[in-house]
Amino acid sequence: MTTRIAVLALQGAFAEHVATLRAIGAEPVEVRLPRDLDGVEGLIIPGGESTTMRRLITRWDLAQPILELASSGAPIYGTCAGMIVLSREIVGGEVPVLPLLDVAVERNAFGRQLDSFETELDVPVLGDTPVHAVFIRAPVISGVGPGVDVMATLPDGRIVAVRQRNIIATSFHPELAGETRFHRLLATMAAEHADPGEGVGRRQYPTRRSQHGR
Repeated sequence: MTTRIAVLALQGAFAEHVATLRAIGAEPVEVRLPRDLDGVEGLIIPGGESTTMRRLITRWDLAQPILELASSGAPIYGTCAGMIVLSREIVGGEVPVLPLLDVAVERNAFGRQLDSFETELDVPVLGDTPVHAVFIRAPVISGVGPGVDVMATLPDGRIVAVRQRNIIATSFHPELAGETRFHRLLATMAAEHADPGEGVGRRQYPTRRSQHGR
């Protein structure tokens, strides 16, 4: 059966995630209301404007259904603003709305839109080929809790991709670079969530424990 993965479609760059999911053979489901989450096996929270996204999640009563989806073990993947939305601590004091990821995150860590850049990142858990990463007004993670695995860092050591159990987050946009491996990881985890007897997921993509404390 085709894995059904939701994409939060309130604001931001959700269309590219929808297209990427289709490209890997998953069934994307655009989510704007709580009922849209019925029957999905995973969720993507895209890039965009994190403050606006957080307000819309609250306005449309999506926070509790998303928290319940995560609590069920379904995988959730946040890119850029999605990383901020999932973080337990937002530097500067903004109140988190989906505090599922035990990290502290700094918004707009690289400056303005004109300071956006692309680079190649080593992500060992996704294979030997570097990931082409697109950073657009991106955040970085300044601290992680003990249960968080670091998936990728910049050469200067700043953390830009993490996983904590069923929650994945990246500072960058793989979907804008034609990179599908993060989405394939999410789909693999979602399939395992839907059918635990398959025995896939984390064993196929091992992670390395973070050495970066808060």
